Amino acid sequence: MNLNIVLYQPEIPQNTGNIARTCVLTDSKLHLIKPLGFDLDEKHLRRAGLDYWKDLDLEVHESYEAFIEKYGDRKIFLASTHGGEHYDEVKFQEGDFIMFGRESSGVPQEVHEAHENIRIPMIQSSTRSLNLSNTVAIIVYEALRQIGFPNMK
Repeated sequence: MNLNIVLYQPEIPQNTGNIARTCVLTDSKLHLIKPLGFDLDEKHLRRAGLDYWKDLDLEVHESYEAFIEKYGDRKIFLASTHGGEHYDEVKFQEGDFIMFGRESSGVPQEVHEAHENIRIPMIQSSTRSLNLSNTVAIIVYEALRQIGFPNMK
């Protein structure tokens, strides 16, 4: 396993399906922190993930606290529009956790304060941010580039 991708209370099944597909193709584990804005058997989720679901390494956590209880001693980056460093300025390592917030509202302030915040640079505009699945793909591939694209051709 190369990376751990963490979705904090995801709301849109199509985004999660696309991210699941990215995880399978990059040998990354997907962590979902409840509550989810959809059911895991929802057809939109399955459609976005195509036939990759059977190969997905998935772990569902009942809450942020449960996730932290299990993995709080690990390096966890938080991708946020309020992040400090650009995503390409940090040093990723194999097995790192990269967390992404809810599509509509990100994460609470205490979650921001608990992790190293990173961001993708964007122009200032009336739109809030990139689509979640696009953001995950950009950061995951930078992390994989840094660690040498292990087991990838």
